[in-house]
Amino acid sequence: MTVPDAARHLLHPVLARGAAGHPSADAVALRRWTRPGRRGARVREEVTYAELARRIEATATALARGGLRPGDRALFSVRPRPAGVVLALGVVRAGGTIVFVDPGSTPELFSARVRAAGPSLATTESLLYAVSRGPLRRLARARGLLLPDYASLPVRHVHAGPWLPGVPRGSVPARALADAAPDAAPPVPLDPDREALVVFTSGTTAQPKAVVHSGGSLLAGCDLLREVFELAPGDVVHTDQMLLGIPALLAGATWSVPADPPGRDVETFARGLDGAAGTYLVPADATALLDAVEAGRVPPRGPRVALVGGAPVTRALLERATRVLPRTRWVAVYGMTEILPVAVVEAREKLAHAGDGDLVGAPLPGVSVRLDPVADADRADDADPADDADPTDETDPAGGPTDADGAVADRGDDDGVAGPGPVGELVLGGPSLMAGYLHDLDEPARGAGPRVAEHRTGDLARRDAAGRIVLVGRTRDMIIRGTTNIYPGLFEPRVAALDGVGEALLVGVPQVDGDERVALVVTSAAAPGAGPARTAAADRVALDPDHPLVAHVRAALPGVLDHDALPDVVLHADRVPLAGRSRKPDRAALARAAAVFLPGDGAARPAGVGGARA
Repeated sequence: MTVPDAARHLLHPVLARGAAGHPSADAVALRRWTRPGRRGARVREEVTYAELARRIEATATALARGGLRPGDRALFSVRPRPAGVVLALGVVRAGGTIVFVDPGSTPELFSARVRAAGPSLATTESLLYAVSRGPLRRLARARGLLLPDYASLPVRHVHAGPWLPGVPRGSVPARALADAAPDAAPPVPLDPDREALVVFTSGTTAQPKAVVHSGGSLLAGCDLLREVFELAPGDVVHTDQMLLGIPALLAGATWSVPADPPGRDVETFARGLDGAAGTYLVPADATALLDAVEAGRVPPRGPRVALVGGAPVTRALLERATRVLPRTRWVAVYGMTEILPVAVVEAREKLAHAGDGDLVGAPLPGVSVRLDPVADADRADDADPADDADPTDETDPAGGPTDADGAVADRGDDDGVAGPGPVGELVLGGPSLMAGYLHDLDEPARGAGPRVAEHRTGDLARRDAAGRIVLVGRTRDMIIRGTTNIYPGLFEPRVAALDGVGEALLVGVPQVDGDERVALVVTSAAAPGAGPARTAAADRVALDPDHPLVAHVRAALPGVLDHDALPDVVLHADRVPLAGRSRKPDRAALARAAAVFLPGDGAARPAGVGGARA
């Protein structure tokens, strides 16, 4: 029998720092802040590494006594405060799996995800129980908040926070678990290959799609982030995100937890950054922070390092960030739920990039990269957002090309430098790669499914002369006209840089013969001081082929785009519709709207070559 290598598990370094005699045992691991009062925000709670380790072990012991078995799954809806961190890590320490399920999703999707996860335990914030049933439910619904009825779930319950009306009878307080007396022997040994985390990403109510990570893959990813920040004992990391909070604990730093996320109170959050070693921001939060600094609402003092990710990080944002907070090291991170992080790029490096596409940086240590050619059939398979990766693809153990068409296998040399190659779908692997997707791992029996060796990202990319990854679009966004593949991400920035243009999107409009025609949709640049236009997927976008900007753009296209990428029609849009939680441009909606300007009869003529269809 093989003994698991406990040192490869996420919890091993955290628990080790809390052991008696460790230099970090008495250091502050978690620091929670209050909301600002008359005297500003104050420290509400501090937890040392020794106390953190004790509470994790106690919680694990109590959960095991209560019936939690290795392999059981626990729904988790608790904010990342000390009690929530202890509860999450306690479940994992007991051999269980944390399942993040968005309570804000539709009731049908929530129910489908619960069925897919098959939990035996629900760990929930008391307030969520209260607003999902009882006297506060009506108030919540009046404000448009329809939460699932957590209390009716046929599982054991643990609540974080004080008891409130709506908390089910028999629910155990998280604090009582943490205060229990731990057994002399731990509940189960740490197994880095055991499931530890499930995160739902997409899919339908018929088959929700969820990523499964093990304790080992989580440690590998968090270790990479720790190294990016160059964290050391004594540093302070101010964030409401576990993505960076856990790496802080791995480094022996202090995880400073704000009372509210930056999206709710950016001014208080910004004051907590003064003297901090690092923070993590999504682009919208970074923009709000920079707004507050420029408006004089907060002092211009940022953290030593600011990691920006969760959505595309634009050059414009980094230019502004380095100007407003020049003493902060701004770093853009590229990754996905399936494997995080993949690459990072310093702001100065990205701003110096003069080529096409979105430079996301060199692959981080241990991350393997190859580019697969994208054929029509490949793209068709990738068109369904609920099936944007094939976790069962076989790969050559040596990491070389595996297909007869000569896939570009480019992992880089030992120094990380490789020659530039053609555009292909980015395929990734490495220690931080997920174990697989939930529906695959649970078939035919839980834990018996295949574990993935690679992840097909759906991102189109190339490698530059230094071996860095440059994104050029998505496989489902790629347009195939005749025998030509057109990558919107290569050309849209060129059009958007034209005078008077705000946004530019190239979309493919399917034809009855299976071919596609190309529509270029542009918006007008906002006037100085104007706020962003309201955009929503539900809005009916108005397209105009005769707008004055169209003639200007059409005349400039031959000098901006390759001949094969010239559009069949140029249209002006009053707004760009957005879709999904990430609020990305809804290309499908634009394609449908543009279809009426591209009748299906006759051959299309690219704009700039004998005119354009309008």
